[in-house]
Amino acid sequence: MDLKRYMAEKRATVDDALERYMPEPHGPAAALIKAMNYSLFAGGKRLRPILCIAGAEAVGGDAQKVMPVACALELIHTYSLIHDDLPAMDNDDLRRGKPTSHKVFGEAMAILAGDGLLTEAFNMLARLEAPERASSGILKKIISLIATASGWQGMVGGQAVDIQSEGKAIDAAVMDYIHSHKTGALITASVTSGAVLGGGTGMQMDAVGLYGEKIGLAFQIADDILDIEGNAEEMGKGVGGDSKKGKNTFPSVYGLNESKEILNLSIDAAIKSLENFDNKADPLRQIARYIIERKK
Repeated sequence: MDLKRYMAEKRATVDDALERYMPEPHGPAAALIKAMNYSLFAGGKRLRPILCIAGAEAVGGDAQKVMPVACALELIHTYSLIHDDLPAMDNDDLRRGKPTSHKVFGEAMAILAGDGLLTEAFNMLARLEAPERASSGILKKIISLIATASGWQGMVGGQAVDIQSEGKAIDAAVMDYIHSHKTGALITASVTSGAVLGGGTGMQMDAVGLYGEKIGLAFQIADDILDIEGNAEEMGKGVGGDSKKGKNTFPSVYGLNESKEILNLSIDAAIKSLENFDNKADPLRQIARYIIERKK
């Protein structure tokens, strides 16, 4: 399959849906809505919503029926980027090749824009309709899955440990915790929620869950490596910032060469987890390979 074409088509579909769901700046909250939309529509790969769609397709589901979930995942991801970029966190000036939210709108409005995106994500999830022949319990499962992956048990928890660990020597177990929670949890929830809504069987859900865990870890390892070897112009943000800030990364804990080995092994395991799926899972297989090859 042509992954580049697949991702471009799905990204366009997600962008169209986001434009329909998100409000235009108007009324007393116009400045806040403008700040929310600035970061949401600043570009990006839309990887998490695409994984949600691909997860549904892999088990024979309908991509259009998961669109509210796919869009909600992108709102949550964008909120996390806005907050990560703040001076109190990573203090970054560029994101997706554009000035970060707090550089354009100020710190207070950037915080509120992130808050607005996070809460609006759950408003989008409330638009979900139960799949045919499925109970409303499916919807509760999806909301719980995404909330858990986003909050203290997932992304926020990983970010907290990451901040607490800056400038300190940590062991491999803590490093694995940071990556699997800070980045991996929401990626796993993305592909798993799609498979749930697509009607996946128990065995399929187990396989897709393992796939998500492996590519979630791989994605953050690849980010760590790109911060050392990447090109700032291609990536749309600065490089070399992790070491300057005293951040713990896979290369700093494991070394660069071993990090690359772990990355490759994670991708191999992700692809192997899909061995009982037919060609409807090819997008997931190709996305796993893309993680190694990406430049941004």
